[in-house]
Amino acid sequence: MLMPAFVTLSGRSVRLEPLSFAVIDDLVAAASEDRSTYAFTRVPAGREEMTSYVEAALAEQAEGRSMPFAIRWLHTDRIVGSTRLMHLEYWQGPLPWPPGARGVVGEVPSVADIGYTWLAASAQGTSVNRESKYLLLSLAFDTWQVHRITIKADVRNHRSRAAIEALGAHLDGVRRADSRGADDTVRDTAYYSILSHEWPAVRERMHARLGYAQAA
Repeated sequence: MLMPAFVTLSGRSVRLEPLSFAVIDDLVAAASEDRSTYAFTRVPAGREEMTSYVEAALAEQAEGRSMPFAIRWLHTDRIVGSTRLMHLEYWQGPLPWPPGARGVVGEVPSVADIGYTWLAASAQGTSVNRESKYLLLSLAFDTWQVHRITIKADVRNHRSRAAIEALGAHLDGVRRADSRGADDTVRDTAYYSILSHEWPAVRERMHARLGYAQAA
């Protein structure tokens, strides 16, 4: 099966690097800073859990279902977390797709989620999360030309939901009893999406928030 080419994504303050076993110790250090910030986010604790986490992510990558990254904060030159494009779906591409639409099976994804995002306590509340999202969205919409990106959050995680809504994502609804939560309760999940025709407005908003020059 053909899969999208893996890449390194570079911004002004962060670089998203292919997740690998080489950064496990860095990820463990990042996840150990202040674990009280992970009330609604499942983040591996310790080297054994982190190794299993990376193994599972790389297995999904090998199957073409996920593209996981380690987040390097260029301000400190440290790995400060992880994120990924996941739930990659490849739709068949013949008519009635509009001219120029992507969707050939195995070529590039047609839709994807952004998820498994977590940051070290020291990187939270900075531009790291915002620029990481921007780099992933740019890859998905500008390079892959996906039809939709989905971003989800525990319905109780007001900070995460506010960040998603600040992107300009649309709230599709709340799925009740969706999954097991990070605190081992039954979690309700808020589902958000950005569609391809909405991306230019989202991109302009993110350029302004990140201080980028306006797109031509």
